[in-house]
Amino acid sequence: MYDQFNIRMQPNLMERPPSKSARLSSVAASIRVLKCFTEMEPEIGISNLAKRLGLAKSTAHRLAVTLLSEGLLEQNPENGRYRLGINLFIMGALVRRRLDVSNMAQPFLNVLREKTGETIHLAVMNETNIIYLYNLESSQAIRMKNYIGTLKPSFCTSEGRAILSFSSNELIQRVLHSELKPRTPNTCCDVNALIHIFQQVRHNGYAIDDEESEIGMRGISAPLRDISSQVVASIGVGGPSQRLTLKKLRALAPLVVQTAQDISTQLGYRP
Repeated sequence: MYDQFNIRMQPNLMERPPSKSARLSSVAASIRVLKCFTEMEPEIGISNLAKRLGLAKSTAHRLAVTLLSEGLLEQNPENGRYRLGINLFIMGALVRRRLDVSNMAQPFLNVLREKTGETIHLAVMNETNIIYLYNLESSQAIRMKNYIGTLKPSFCTSEGRAILSFSSNELIQRVLHSELKPRTPNTCCDVNALIHIFQQVRHNGYAIDDEESEIGMRGISAPLRDISSQVVASIGVGGPSQRLTLKKLRALAPLVVQTAQDISTQLGYRP
C-alpha cells in the first residue's frame, strides 16, 4: 500500500552540474523576466527585455525560451514578441479562488462566532500542511490565539483532517509519508490509526482535534466544497479544553456542518 519507488539516474561524469548559486541566479532572473510585463506593456521583444534586465541578448533569449517551454510565457507569432502565458493565469486563479473562499465565508463565520462564542478559523492546504487564511477571535478572556498565515500539520488539526479526509488518495499518501511529528502527548502519528480517523471524518462529516495540535485546546471542523464538488478549504471552531469538552464539541457539530454547507452553496456547490 505504501510502496516507494526510488529512481536514480547515473550522472554524466564529464558534465559538472550547475552550482547552487547559479541555479538560484537563474531562478531570480526568470522571476525578473516575468515582472517586466505590465498592463501598459503586455508584449516585449528580446532586445528590450535584455536591455531592461541588463543582460546579454543570448541570456535573455535563453530565459524566455525556458519560460516559454513551461507555459509561463507565450510568443506572438506575428511579431515574435513575448507575453505572459496561460499557466500564470491558472496559478493566479488558484490564488484568487482562495481569496474568494475567504471573502464569501466571512458573513457566515461572523454568525458562527456569535452562536458559539469561540474562535473561528478558515484554512486551506499548503503542501502537506494547512495555512490559516481567516481568523475570528473569541471574545472570551481565555481563547485560541490568532493563527492567520500560520502553517500547521494537516494530519493532527481538525481543519486539516476535514480537508484530507475528502481529498485524493495521492494527497493522503503524501501526508502519511511525510514526517509525522507529535506536537503534544495526544498527537496520533500512527498511519493505520490516522486512516481510520479519516474514514470516521468522511462518515460523520466533521473532524475533531482533541488537544492533538496544541495542549489545552480542542477544535471541530467541516469541509468547504466548490462548484466542482472538490473540498477546497475547511472552517473550524476552537477553544480551551476546559470550556470545549468533547460532549460540547460534538453538540456543535450540526451547526458547524450546516455553516460549511451554506458557504459551499455560495461557492457554487450542489449536492
